[in-house]
Amino acid sequence: MFRQEQFIEDCIRAIAEGREAVNEVVSDAVSDGAGIMSELGEPQHAGLFPLYRSPNLTIINFAWAPCMSLMPHNHQMFSVVGIYCGREDNVFWQRKENTIEVVGAKSLGAGDVAILDSSVIHSVLNPIGKMTCALHVYGGDFFEPKTPRSEWDHETLMERPWNVDRVKTLFKDAEARFNATKTSQG
Repeated sequence: MFRQEQFIEDCIRAIAEGREAVNEVVSDAVSDGAGIMSELGEPQHAGLFPLYRSPNLTIINFAWAPCMSLMPHNHQMFSVVGIYCGREDNVFWQRKENTIEVVGAKSLGAGDVAILDSSVIHSVLNPIGKMTCALHVYGGDFFEPKTPRSEWDHETLMERPWNVDRVKTLFKDAEARFNATKTSQG
């Protein structure tokens, strides 16, 4: 059965061994999506909810609003993404001159896990009409990384400094848009 404190302790131990060890911990956790939901609660709002933060490890419970899209961005640290409810589609990008171009994609469903290395640029989409929930474990401080992070504008694909407040606003706006469609359909 998933227990938040035990998961955090397991991640703290695993981070010293590297991303493969973290992958094992996250894989084990998301194999029990119902247990995670029972322990953390069903999300009431879209957002990123930190569970643990230190200079070498950040654990975040993400709740993606239905049909939400997050702009291309990098992390400047490895991450392990585990889906415990819903679906997360990742588009992978690479730098090309002063912009980026698509180089691949991967769709993750409940129970799936992906390791992203520190050089990955990706965008994320929740393509379904319900919340998607995921545990993201980062090999560093997600909120104050040692190397500055970037994000790319959805439309122009021009690079700019990553801004966590802008990201939090995107989650709130996506939830509000989805809730407005439910109201107008009712």
